[in-house]
Amino acid sequence: MEVGSLPVELWRVILAYLPLPDLGRCCQVCRAWRELILSLDNTRWRQLCLGCPECRHPNWPSQPHLEPPSWREALKHQALATRTWTQNGPELQSSACLLFFRRRKDRRVWHVGPGCEFETLRGALGAVGPYDRVVLHPGVYEEQAEVALKVPVEVIGLGTLGEVALLVCMEQQCPTARLCNLVFMPPWFSTVVYKTSWGHVQLDNCNFEGAQLQVRGPGTCQARFCSFSQGSSAHLLGVVLSLLESCEFSGSDTASVTVEGPPVSERNWACKHLAALARTFPLCGISGNNGSSPRGRLGSSTCGHQLPGNNIKKEHVKVDDWQKRNKMDVVDGEHSEGEEESQHGDKTNTKNSLDYKIPYNNHGLSHLLKLQADGSLPLASSSDPQPVTPEPLTLQQELERDPEAQMLAASSLGCILRRCLFRDGKGGVHLSNYGQARLEGSVFRGLNYAVRCIQNSTIVMLRNEVCECRASGVFLRLSAQGLIAENNIHSNGEAGLDIRKGANPIIVCNRIHSGLRSGVVVLGNGKGSIRSNQIFNNKEAGVYILFSGNPVVSGNHIFQGQAAGIAINENGRGMITENVIKENQWGGVDIRRGGDPILRNNYICYGFSDGVVVGERGRGLIEGNHVYCNKGCGVWVMSSSLPQLLGNYITHNCMYGLAVFCRKEGVEEGRERQENLNEEGELFAWESDLDSEDERHSARRSISVALVESNCISYNGAVGLYVKSSEPLNVFANLINCNRSIGIAVLQSSQLTRLVTNCILENGREGVAVEKDCRVELRGNGIYENNGHGVSFSGNGQIVENDVVGNRGCGIQVSGIADIKVLRNRVQPSQGCGIAVLGAAKGVVHDNLLFQGHPGNKKTLLDKDPSNESCVLRNNNIQRHDNSCTSAPPWILENPPPRPLASSPTGLSSSQYPSRLGISMTTRISATVESGCHSGSMFCSIL
Repeated sequence: MEVGSLPVELWRVILAYLPLPDLGRCCQVCRAWRELILSLDNTRWRQLCLGCPECRHPNWPSQPHLEPPSWREALKHQALATRTWTQNGPELQSSACLLFFRRRKDRRVWHVGPGCEFETLRGALGAVGPYDRVVLHPGVYEEQAEVALKVPVEVIGLGTLGEVALLVCMEQQCPTARLCNLVFMPPWFSTVVYKTSWGHVQLDNCNFEGAQLQVRGPGTCQARFCSFSQGSSAHLLGVVLSLLESCEFSGSDTASVTVEGPPVSERNWACKHLAALARTFPLCGISGNNGSSPRGRLGSSTCGHQLPGNNIKKEHVKVDDWQKRNKMDVVDGEHSEGEEESQHGDKTNTKNSLDYKIPYNNHGLSHLLKLQADGSLPLASSSDPQPVTPEPLTLQQELERDPEAQMLAASSLGCILRRCLFRDGKGGVHLSNYGQARLEGSVFRGLNYAVRCIQNSTIVMLRNEVCECRASGVFLRLSAQGLIAENNIHSNGEAGLDIRKGANPIIVCNRIHSGLRSGVVVLGNGKGSIRSNQIFNNKEAGVYILFSGNPVVSGNHIFQGQAAGIAINENGRGMITENVIKENQWGGVDIRRGGDPILRNNYICYGFSDGVVVGERGRGLIEGNHVYCNKGCGVWVMSSSLPQLLGNYITHNCMYGLAVFCRKEGVEEGRERQENLNEEGELFAWESDLDSEDERHSARRSISVALVESNCISYNGAVGLYVKSSEPLNVFANLINCNRSIGIAVLQSSQLTRLVTNCILENGREGVAVEKDCRVELRGNGIYENNGHGVSFSGNGQIVENDVVGNRGCGIQVSGIADIKVLRNRVQPSQGCGIAVLGAAKGVVHDNLLFQGHPGNKKTLLDKDPSNESCVLRNNNIQRHDNSCTSAPPWILENPPPRPLASSPTGLSSSQYPSRLGISMTTRISATVESGCHSGSMFCSIL
């Protein structure tokens, strides 16, 4: 009969009465009939699938409200899986005639129950032949001793699930068996209700209540649509391959699934069939879908290049809008006399009206201010941050560049758990002693912990949900390893992931969020590669590294945390590269108490406190980062720390660009306590895990003075570089321009602060301001067109071989009781004196070259207080304009050219540093906050 002879709707009504075999035959008639049969997916195929007594809803137990992509495919998969246990036939390849000796398809069916052939299960099992079926009628079957399965057999409960209960302990001594539609409860003498040590068992639609399933390699197990409740568990020892699919585990007293021991070398007949079933599931991550990124404003980037392979998201944010949005206030200190004059005097006499301007545009750092190849403004001279941030890589991209992760994603050894639900118990999956497991599409909810992987075990977790655990969600230690990818880990009581004791997993493309503590914790010599994750909205640090933890943290988006984005403490180390760290309540990166990471090429932006905080005894290499649009300081450094800041862009922050303070934080009494990251109250002697000091620092250049070198500090809301320090400080080859207040302010410096070969340009107040009692050396700097004095100096030290040109106040003003040497500088003021010595300052001013600035300026180029007899002026050269000459003097800075003369950093190159370091955990530290951020970080405490 032609399909077109009847309406499609009528055909569907007719075909809805056909049983499954007839539907299959109809599919083979022709293409039109096949398409018609396939169109019944949501009607007849759904009815057949849900009506199968041996199976449940395809998405049971975790998502029974969601329909599968195809009911027909779900039914097909169930039918194929049901037959796995019967495929124990010899490989007949030697002769075709052996086909006649294959096992017959027909088999006997034995009924057990009141009034049936057998009244006890033991009696039926003693009489069955190979591959016979034993049907248990409703009732409770109890055996007082262990029951052995000596031939392949199928045991099925009749009726609905729960009507047939077994109080038995069964040991399988045959190659294969199948149990279906049964409830297992432990007998009086053992909690183990089923065990096998070499055969294959298939469990379909069974319930385990307070009982244990035990499988020992080379035995294998396939469990589908089973429930493990009231403390039930599955214990797998040395299994090569087992498959637990669509099972529910609840109310466990220990771990619901325990995988122990390495897979044995011997394999049974079922391994190849289970491997084929495993391949019927799509490999997670191959689709490349990393999920939509969480809501939240992406910060802009000040990086002129893009990271290779990254997607780029753009958002144009003007600094004025950011300042209005965050009500930014400029942090003002005391105004100098020169600045008051510049702010309230004749506004027509601005820096742009300098008649005899000396060009300086070819100084050593001018390449940072020139237009880029595409005509856009460079990072250092753009009034708006660059609107570019890298997107995290997809899992597909991560697998393509990491062969080890790709191999783990394709592996299928040990225990495979798919689409299972673990809830309301103590533990989910526990791996130990080289065990192996693979978890896909499962849900872990309301447990003490979801996964614990220890003792050199290997875990592969793909697309699972781990939530509401009372302790850490995923816990790895004792050299555990594996791949954790595309999971949703959230709302856990402790860390989402806890890595320690030499564990070294690959953690990529996960969403780790909404935790009551930190997102990821790495401690106790823990390692790991944490890449391309979205870590957000955690109550404590997004990534917390301590006690010699040593991960690689790369390409992550860490945002909207209620504390620091990344915290490195207690001798923590690590390689932290190419992350986007934004919108965190505290420091974007917080380094304290021996923390010694490499922090390179990160985007640290839009934070509600400081960008980078280097607290007490913090160390580390901070290189090539983009720190911008933070509401506090760009970088906040305590003078007891020894960081190296090299080649960073610190721009558009609401307070100081870089602030160095000497006052230590006050620790609130009663709040300092060590984080409790030990489950079940376990105490570990972390001291035994720490590397020796010689080993820790063997790969790193040892420094004794904090170093600030080759950075761009621009467009910040207050002082560019603010120093109030009790330790020495080296500031070399930095570009400090267009900050709203002073370029460099040294308010306290009991030991020597060296300012060498910097370019200090167009800042809102003085170029350099040094207060009394400070020890400062200025050498080889270019100080150009600042709105106050070029240099205002009230301390002790020397000003040697600087170019101080075009500043609105005096070129160099020395005041107070300073003891100073002003030697071989080239100075041209805009309105004030060239060099002014005020008060009782003592020292020498000699061999300086002074140029006349604005022709209307009546102030002398070299001025000294008449009452001052302790300052010696000698051999200074003053260049004035001859009024008889109509043209402006062709003054230029030559021999040498405009300073700074070079921008090459003295530090080691990036390639000379190790690629993997380690990190630590911290005590709670709290800082007293004073207005204006003069005494400490705006929020300089971390969890």
